[in-house]
Amino acid sequence: MKTINKLIALAFLAAATFSCVEDDDFAVPFTEPQEVSIDGNVVELSTVAGRLAQSNEDIVTFETTNEYVSGYVISSDEGGNWFKELIIQDKPENPTIGLVISIDVNPLFTRYDFGRKIFVKLDGLSAGTENGVLTLGIGSGNSIERIQASRENEIITRSPETADIVPTVLAFNEFSEDHELTWIRLQNVQFVTEDLEKSYAAEAEDQFDGERAIKSCNDAFGTPAIFSTSTFADFKALDLPEGKGNIDAILTRDFFDDYYIVSVNGPQNVMLDDPNRCDLTPFSCGTAAGPGANVILNENFETQSTGSAAMPAGWTNFQEAGTETWEVYTAGGTNASLGKSVNCGSFRSGDASTIAWLVTPEFDFDAQTGEVFSFETSNSFADGSSMQVLYSDDWDGTQANIPGATWQPLADATIVSDNENFGNWVFSGNVSLDCAVGTGHIAFRYEGSGDAGTDGTYELDNISLTSN
Repeated sequence: MKTINKLIALAFLAAATFSCVEDDDFAVPFTEPQEVSIDGNVVELSTVAGRLAQSNEDIVTFETTNEYVSGYVISSDEGGNWFKELIIQDKPENPTIGLVISIDVNPLFTRYDFGRKIFVKLDGLSAGTENGVLTLGIGSGNSIERIQASRENEIITRSPETADIVPTVLAFNEFSEDHELTWIRLQNVQFVTEDLEKSYAAEAEDQFDGERAIKSCNDAFGTPAIFSTSTFADFKALDLPEGKGNIDAILTRDFFDDYYIVSVNGPQNVMLDDPNRCDLTPFSCGTAAGPGANVILNENFETQSTGSAAMPAGWTNFQEAGTETWEVYTAGGTNASLGKSVNCGSFRSGDASTIAWLVTPEFDFDAQTGEVFSFETSNSFADGSSMQVLYSDDWDGTQANIPGATWQPLADATIVSDNENFGNWVFSGNVSLDCAVGTGHIAFRYEGSGDAGTDGTYELDNISLTSN
């Protein structure tokens, strides 16, 4: 009974208190975050890269400068895809630079959440390039090691500000140093068909990272980008989503600094919710036991001039983008006895984009039956470049109309893989074209990545079409 009386009394007291105060007389508490006080000079994040470039050394060390840099956190180790590192960029929107802070602390997301502004004291730290990206840590010889955990509070100051990070929308061919270690958005993309039955990074061949290919639905033939997930990520065993949509990620480099990759903080950044994929419709009649007796085409380029882009009669050599095209070449070294072939490569071309087509003469598939197509391919460190074999029954023979024609991948043809030894030639298999009707062309399409360090070369030879 005493408890009830107390509650009634408290209720009357509250009512009396609020009835004496007009609505507009409430004192609103001041809740706006107060910026921290930095005892030093705050310099631009680009200062770190600038000092490193000016030093002409592998690393540069900051000595008693009393300088700080500030940035916004874009990495999160909550999902296990990042380990003992913070990635920050200089601005919440339209960033111009990012860097890795290597620190011997795990986890970090509990204090440095996504979008959190932080200040980093440079005194005693060193900057260098680790795995191809700008990294801040402790100098050790010509490399960067992690900042000791005991120095975390001394070096990193957490601001109360948490910004909305706006991703920079990028196409694959816009990947560059200007966007390294920044938060980006890939629009209208999907994982390639070949990877759909895989997990993020839990396959037998995944050692440290699982690398999956993503293609842009805005560029039907474009070279895929590489989506990388750590084998230590909590979500590594999840199946890849089958739809298309957007991916928000950090643009960085692979471990060996060979090519660009994108990595996410977690599966929530992979927003592939549209079930309507943009796959090219493959062309497939299956395979054949062997070639037919009737030879329709047998091209080994032996009658062409080495170094020339001139192809045999009826062939079309079309340069869609860049300065490189298919050329006749003679192999050297262990392959010298193989004679002439054709190749296309954009390594060190300086081109932002390289697209080259080599199209066969027109074939009339109604004139005979049992057509079988074959070829051989090799590569000289193809890396970020790619080659496709495509079929079209509606190209009108005009060079400018090649990209706009309907092209279908020859699903049954084998093309040399990047990990094949450069001296080996790979047979395509006996590809049946017996189901083709009317007239058509077959095209070999080369595309360079636009990255000077990873553009490679494909070689092509012994192209054959036979029939019964």
